[in-house]
Order: sequence, then C-alpha cells, then structure tokens
Amino acid sequence: MFKKIAAIAAAGLLSLASLASAETLINGAGATFPYPLYSKWFSEYAKIDKSVKFNYQSIGSGGGIKQITAQTVDFGASDKFLSDSELQGAPGKLLHIPTVMGAVVVTYNLPGVPSGLKLSSEDVADIFLGRITKWNDPKIANDNPGVKIPNKPIVVVHRSDGSGTTSIFTDYLTSVNQEWAKKVGKGPSVKWPVGLGGKGNEGVAGQVKNTQFSIGYVELAYAVENKLPYAFLKNKDGKFVEPTIKSISAAASGAAKRMPADYRISLVNQPGKDTYPVVGFTWLLVYEQQKDKVKGQKLVEFLNWSLYKGQKLAGPLLYAPLPANVAKMVDKTIKGIKY
Repeated sequence: MFKKIAAIAAAGLLSLASLASAETLINGAGATFPYPLYSKWFSEYAKIDKSVKFNYQSIGSGGGIKQITAQTVDFGASDKFLSDSELQGAPGKLLHIPTVMGAVVVTYNLPGVPSGLKLSSEDVADIFLGRITKWNDPKIANDNPGVKIPNKPIVVVHRSDGSGTTSIFTDYLTSVNQEWAKKVGKGPSVKWPVGLGGKGNEGVAGQVKNTQFSIGYVELAYAVENKLPYAFLKNKDGKFVEPTIKSISAAASGAAKRMPADYRISLVNQPGKDTYPVVGFTWLLVYEQQKDKVKGQKLVEFLNWSLYKGQKLAGPLLYAPLPANVAKMVDKTIKGIKY
C-alpha cells in the first residue's frame, strides 16, 4: 500500500514538473511609450493562457530594435518604424505590427499653472532650440492671457536614450520648424541643443516632477500617472488642442486612408481642427518566419488577442485603439506569420 501511495505521489510530482516545464517564456524588449498598456496586456493575458509568460524589458525603442535584429528577444517594440537599411540588416523579414496609437505631450513643472498651458508649435521648437529661455517670454504670455506666468528660466528635459518617443517628438518639431529641421532633425537620438537628459519616459517624467520651471516630453499616460500637467498644443489648423483619445484618433483617421502595407507612416501634424499634433503608432516587431514553433504559435495567439480583446483596454490607459480599416489589415499580417 505504501509503495502504491509513493508511486502515485511520484507520478504527481512528475506531472507538476512537466506542467512547470511546459510554460513558454516569450521575451521582448523595447519602447517605454506603450509600457503601461503592455504591462496590463501581459498580466491580463496570463489569466487566459497560463502556459505562456511574457517577459518585457522597457529599455527604449533603440534597444528593442537592436535586440530583435540580433535575435536575442522573441519580439521587439518600437515607436519608430525601421528604415529600409535597418530592415535589410535584419537576418529575416521583420514585420511591423501596429498595436495602438498614443500621444506625446509637452509636460511642465510650473507652480501655480495647471494643465492646459497653451503653446504654439513654433514656440515648443524654440524652447527646445534654446531660443525661448524664459517662461514669461511674450510669445508664451500672449497665447495665455490671464495666466500668471513666472519670470523664471526654462529648464529643458529630454531623453538621453535611443527612443521612439523622441523619434515622434522630433518628427513633429522637424515638420513645424525649419531651423529645427536643418540643425537637429528627427530620429530616436538627436544632438540636443540644450537641456538635461533622462532615461526612458519614466526618467523624463521624474526629472520634470522634481525640477521646478522645467519642461519635457513624455507619453500621455506617464504625465497622467505622475500627475504632471501638459500643454494644449496649436495644431496645423491653428487650434489649441488637448491630448485626448478623440484628438489622438482624429490624427489617425486621415492617415489610415493611405496606410501603406507595411504600416510605416508618420501621424504627426495631421490636418483637422480637432487633431492633436504629436501622435504616433507604436509597433511590435516580429519575424515573419518564426524559428521556434511553440513560441511562434503562442506569439501569434497573443497578437490576435491584442488586436481584438486587448484594444478594449487601451482607452482607460489613454491610448487610442486602431482604426477599423487598419485592424483588418493587421489581421491579415498576423495570419501571414509562419511557425
């Protein structure tokens, strides 16, 4: 009898061991921009499929591109789409899978001035160029009648790491200011004319929160999460617009009609009176041909879930779901992943 019980117990232990070993670990790395949403997605998905675990390192888009190109992760994440040369440098065909859209906001620490400071696009560029150096500069004051703006130097904060958030923000500055376009340009890393560096959206949000009279740029969710105010920016139609799900979605509606098959498109400075001007897609980067059959299948199952169920979790975290026509395209792209 004792032997029989021992055998059953041993079998049970073996069964538990096999279940534990059956868990599939999928590693990813990259963008900090969608990190609040991705964290929620991975935690919710773990309740649905207990056989898979996602390990995501929020290290910036530049790091995500490097790691997926080197195949040290199973997927990358980026708010910057890859150039032709970057795609050619990958060891296989890399797909851009757009997940959601988000806004980059200009956040500031200005005692006594609540969220909603109005800034024109030219003034934002001039601040980051170091041309506007005082908060009470007439250009800022004239757009904010009745607001008591202090006579204090502006402390500029920017990203220190390779970043898709920077790519979106500098793409915007390049599109609205010729001097910025000529002297600095756009990309995940640029030579900043002025300012202090912070690593990740988290680092910039922390610097702005702890430094009076500072200004920086972060993804909208980070500003809200850290209770940081953010500016209403003047858009292409000359209207000051608050970053909201509606104004983020408005930026995508026009661009979605001319969506390229590989989804590599800029959403900054789009027309429309209700359009917020600093918006971007964020993408997961996955190989069309998956090397590991089990991981490939699990990754595709997750991508399908994120495209349908996951989109419902975007709004509460201040990301805009994909437009319907883009979601249909993405569905076909996911179906093309081979494992």
